[in-house]
Amino acid sequence: MLVLYRFAVDERETEDFSRDAEAALAALAACEGYVRGGLARAVDEDATWLLWTEWTGVGVYRRALSNYQVKMSTPLLSQALPEASGFEVLAECAPGGEPVGSGSDRSDDPEAARRGTR
Repeated sequence: MLVLYRFAVDERETEDFSRDAEAALAALAACEGYVRGGLARAVDEDATWLLWTEWTGVGVYRRALSNYQVKMSTPLLSQALPEASGFEVLAECAPGGEPVGSGSDRSDDPEAARRGTR
């Protein structure tokens, strides 16, 4: 699963934002189920930033949000633009175009969906 948080950051706030975003990323990276992540800035729009993470599943990501260090980053995460942030990966390709995975891991079990353990 991918989680993408986009931010609109005023030029005067970039240093503070970058520091806080790196701390949030470190807190998320310390959680079980974290695969990788990063902080990026748009090439053509200096004010647009992206904090992205990849997780082994939606359940571990949701549990990570209750981690104390992650909660301390909540003020930063709450500044993200109000849009969808969690994405299920449906297909991937290796270099050269070879498919490496596809399909949904969503369960038809509504109870599993409610628990976040799909």
